[in-house]
Formats: sequence, C-alpha cells, structure tokens
Amino acid sequence: MVAGGRDAADDVTTDEIEAAMRDVAQLGGFFALDTVRGPASGEGRLTPDGFAALARTVNERYGTAEARIGVSVAHLGLAARLWSPVLACALVHGVVPVMDTVEWAGNGSALRLAGPRGRRAARPIAASADAVAAQADGVLQRVESHLPAKVAPRLLAGNSASALVGSAAQLLRSRPGLRGPLTELTGALLVTGRLRGTGRITGPGLTFRRRSCCLYYRVPGGSTCGDCCLIR
Repeated sequence: MVAGGRDAADDVTTDEIEAAMRDVAQLGGFFALDTVRGPASGEGRLTPDGFAALARTVNERYGTAEARIGVSVAHLGLAARLWSPVLACALVHGVVPVMDTVEWAGNGSALRLAGPRGRRAARPIAASADAVAAQADGVLQRVESHLPAKVAPRLLAGNSASALVGSAAQLLRSRPGLRGPLTELTGALLVTGRLRGTGRITGPGLTFRRRSCCLYYRVPGGSTCGDCCLIR
C-alpha cells in the first residue's frame, strides 16, 4: 500500500492521463491543458514572480493601479485553469490528474502539466471530492502563499468556488448527460475545506451566488459579475 492507504493499482499510465487531457481539451477554453513528458523545467513552475507578472498584466489591461484588483482577477483566471481540466477528467474519464508539476506555458496565463500522472477517481464520484480539491484548490493555495498584494482569504476562497462552479456549468452545457454526477461532485466540493460557506448553487444550470466579490467592479468601466454578492 502507498501513503494514504491507496494501492498502486489506483495509478493510471502516462498514456491514459494524456489521452484524457487531450479529450477534455476539446471542450475548449480553460479545459485545455497541454502536457509534456519529463520532469518540470523548474523555470516554468508556478512561481511568485510569474504570478506577480500576470497580475501586473491584468492591471495594465484594465488601466488600474490598485494591485489587489490585478491579483484577484489573475487569481480567478488561474483557478479556472486548474479546476476545469481536473473536474472534467474526473467526471468524463474517471481519473484525477496530479497537478504538482503544473507550470506556466510561456509568458501568458496558459498552463501545461509536466510529467503527467494521475489516480483513479473514487466511486461514487462525490467520494473523490477531497482528491479533486487537492489537485485544483490545493495548488491554488500554494500560489496564494506568496501573493504580491494582500487580498482577503475569503475573497480568494470565493474566487476558487466561483471558478469551480463556472467550470462545472460549462461542462454541463457541453456534456448534459453528466448532470447527475457533475451536480453531485460540485455540491460535495462546495463543502470541502475552505470552500465551505463560500456561496450556493441557485439553479439547475449550476448558476451560483458567491458570498464575496472578486473586485472586478472596481476597474474603470467594470461591473459586477453574474455570481457576485453585490447584485441585488
């Protein structure tokens, strides 16, 4: 047995995890996560400097000098890029990618996964909530440990929850036959770890109302997002 009580038979081959990720990448958008065989380069890993550069780019794009806005919006985008492929692989292929070696894929916000590997998702699928959260929100929290500006912890948790449900809603639109297990897993994730209390699902299309705000309304010409707590 391996650490955590899981048998090595739960591991999936590199070929299988790569095939799963190629398939879910066809869903488009944040579901696309390239893979590269071999160890992470080190230079491309999710470094504090890399995230700080991404946050500055967001500030420049939106014409605001408020550092925490760039941090929050960049963080929300990163959360979506982590949650989307992990969630889709778990639901569509029954595998959970191990995201420890995820890294920046160049100078933009795109990611890639070096040395791809994964584990079998538990059944029923809601039993995989901890494993899925560890590979998406767990990686995100490691990035948060060195942010270039102070942002409230509940805002960051709300960003993660918003990205999770946004990814789930997109997956539901693309694969409506997954409604049952997708809704089950999303609900389980929303009461896992720090996501508990971040918001609630409000409709069958996995619409969401969060209990914090990502600060996008503070950019020049910005507005509240569809799941924002400030909407009345």
